[in-house]
Amino acid sequence: MFGPRGVGKSTWLRATYPKAIYIDLLESQIYQKLLASPWLLSEYFPKNWSDFVIIDEVQRIPELLNEVHRLIENDKIKFILTGSSARKLRRGGVNLLAGRALNYKMGPLMAEEAGEDFDLKSAISFGMLPQVFNLKNNEEKIRYLSAYIETYLKEEVMTEGMTRNLSSFARFLEVASFSVGSVLNMAEVARETMVSRKVVESYFEILDDLMLGIQIPAFTKRAKREMVLKPKYYFFDTGVYLAIRPKHVLDTESEIGGAALENLFLQHMLALVTNEVDRYDISYYRTVSGSEVDFVVQSKNKLMAFEIKNSARYSSNWLRGLKQFGRDYPKADLFLLYTGREKMYVGNIQIIPVDEFLKDIRKIVLK
Repeated sequence: MFGPRGVGKSTWLRATYPKAIYIDLLESQIYQKLLASPWLLSEYFPKNWSDFVIIDEVQRIPELLNEVHRLIENDKIKFILTGSSARKLRRGGVNLLAGRALNYKMGPLMAEEAGEDFDLKSAISFGMLPQVFNLKNNEEKIRYLSAYIETYLKEEVMTEGMTRNLSSFARFLEVASFSVGSVLNMAEVARETMVSRKVVESYFEILDDLMLGIQIPAFTKRAKREMVLKPKYYFFDTGVYLAIRPKHVLDTESEIGGAALENLFLQHMLALVTNEVDRYDISYYRTVSGSEVDFVVQSKNKLMAFEIKNSARYSSNWLRGLKQFGRDYPKADLFLLYTGREKMYVGNIQIIPVDEFLKDIRKIVLK
């Protein structure tokens, strides 16, 4: 089970598997012991143990996977492994338990999981990390999210030696945050960060490995028009995105809020479809002439297009991209999501309040 720090992997596993033996590699004593002697893993549970053994943050000691493999094969031990970074596990020679493990991903909470605690305005501003819901006021939430970013920089990026220049990486994070919801321009990000394009590409790779960033490809399936091909970029959580993004006096609320609302939609969609048996591909649609749809979600049986607007006042101008997409792909289901309260239909386009959609996303997308 992979997922960024703070999404609730450990809490969920402890609640779901209360009888499991839990080995936390963030505990220094356990970490040091198993780092030096991975073969001592079997000392943490009795012989003939029939319940699960949970190893938290397994990426800290990739060599443990050889022992896990051996214990699965020889002693039929059942393991649940969690990780918040895939970087070390991608290195050559690491045993990835091919054919012996099911892979799952966990992200921030969804509106349906938050239940009555879900508030759209708060979700746009502070995201959906579980701890945010436990904090009493906005100041505490802002402090928590700032500390979250600092923790990642110090404990993941610097401690794990992912980059030698932490100040440049911190500057890169701020620059990258301005790309949220936009077509990614590597050369421009490199120029603003004042490093080479190659370094910027390695920085984006770090964000991918830490599961902090998400690149959305362009939709090109049977394209009838000339398409923009570069990916768009988002962060895994809206609150984390806004904690990274610098605020300037000339920034407008609609500009920042629009990108944040797109990010909120995307993290919900990913949380919904990532672990489904059927494959779902998420992309965006943009022609070189300017027609655009924020998100396209495709499975073997469905094609859906979504335009997201951070405004409560409906405008027919918002439908241009959806109408173009509908002409090119007549079988597509078309949705306009906005922050208003009225549900409407314009031709074959469904217009739905975004908070209503997020609460009912499972029924709408997976039906």
